[in-house]
Amino acid sequence: MTSTPLARNIARRLPSPQHVGWPLRVLPWPIQRGLLEKLLNSHFQALLAAGEFDFLEQRSLGVEVSDLRLRWVFGVRDRRLELLPRRHAAEATIRGRGAEFLLLLGRLEDPDTLFFQRRLEVTGDTTIGLTTRNLLDRLCWEDLPLALRILLNRAGRFGQTLREVRT
Repeated sequence: MTSTPLARNIARRLPSPQHVGWPLRVLPWPIQRGLLEKLLNSHFQALLAAGEFDFLEQRSLGVEVSDLRLRWVFGVRDRRLELLPRRHAAEATIRGRGAEFLLLLGRLEDPDTLFFQRRLEVTGDTTIGLTTRNLLDRLCWEDLPLALRILLNRAGRFGQTLREVRT
């Protein structure tokens, strides 16, 4: 799908990715932790209760958005996702540019394609990284609230535009 001229124009005018990520980098850690944990635990409640995330119990998975210079490390304790302290070393890390994560979240790009083309990469304990990727890929898109699906789809389409403009 090709982006519209308006979307390309907006994408060209955006500051560099490092500047876009700045507000999230300076957001106090307790606020980030509270928001992310609440959002993820409510969204994945059924999967957590079913033990689908048990492979992360007492383990850690990092998510790095390289061009925005953002990094979070997650683990599972008592069937709840938790954001670990920033200094915590991740056993596995999924890393990529923001546009690639938007494409993945918006279901506009197949995860296998993103990993095969090395636009997203897994480092460290690849079992953790690939198990996480496979779990997220199995999520039922229709289970998400319609408003969230629309938001993710539009964010993914904007990710396509960013990739077109900045490549």
